[in-house]
Amino acid sequence: MNSYMIVKALIYILLAPFIGGLLSGIDRIFSARMQGRQGPPLFQPFYDVFKLMSKQTTVVNSIQVLFVTSYLVFTIFTGALFFAGGDMLLVFFALSMSEVVMVLAAFSTNGPYSIMGAQRELLQMMCYEPMTLLVAIGFYYANGSFMVSELARAEVPAIVQIPGFFIGFVFILLIKLRKSPFDLSTSHHMHQEMVKGLTTDLSGGNLALVEIAEWYDVVLMMGIVGMFFITSAPISILWAVIACSVVFFLETLIDNLFPRVKYLTMIKVSWSVILVFAGTNLLILNVLK
Repeated sequence: MNSYMIVKALIYILLAPFIGGLLSGIDRIFSARMQGRQGPPLFQPFYDVFKLMSKQTTVVNSIQVLFVTSYLVFTIFTGALFFAGGDMLLVFFALSMSEVVMVLAAFSTNGPYSIMGAQRELLQMMCYEPMTLLVAIGFYYANGSFMVSELARAEVPAIVQIPGFFIGFVFILLIKLRKSPFDLSTSHHMHQEMVKGLTTDLSGGNLALVEIAEWYDVVLMMGIVGMFFITSAPISILWAVIACSVVFFLETLIDNLFPRVKYLTMIKVSWSVILVFAGTNLLILNVLK
């Protein structure tokens, strides 16, 4: 890893939590306006995290702290690797590992709601993990490389060759970011039937670390969305930002329009979308090449 890649990784590590926190605040404001409420101020997510940091942290067992910390570390590593221009396959594998340790953190508490949330999170991973792997394969088909730095120097935006992969990825973002109608394991809003599910038994500093990790995660997901539009032309950055803004607003809109579905419906719908859009796109790419 050269010095330029290290600088980009450090920029992500420093700026991502601020950008992610702002996106979380915007999400809350959008949701409030859609529901006819005033809503919290833009910086409310930061106030919440600072308040959690100042509260007493109740720990069920010591391994829980290790898993939560590992979740944050793996999430930061994943995003830093992506924005530094690393291997996209490794990015998605590291992302999967971060989700696994978060599930282990919930299982380690032996709390009924945490265990229920962890089980549902595993089901959600079954729905979105195949699509994330297909996205990496799609980028390889489009530009002949798994390296993000090389994909960013493409002559033609990837969306031209792999629009089906883009549709599939935008769809599974609802599951990955735990948006309604697929917020089965936990929810950022007060409409969860099992308290907070995955994070019920986390408190204080541990819960703050999870919130910060999710901010990093949101920025990474938006970065992957932007990769579908990035080329060697500088103007492509503008198109990528516009695409990320549209996708973020669309995810928030769907989150507020649709009620939660059952897990069987989530599995059927997500796999159907993956097969129809990404599968068809992959088949066409194979035929053309």
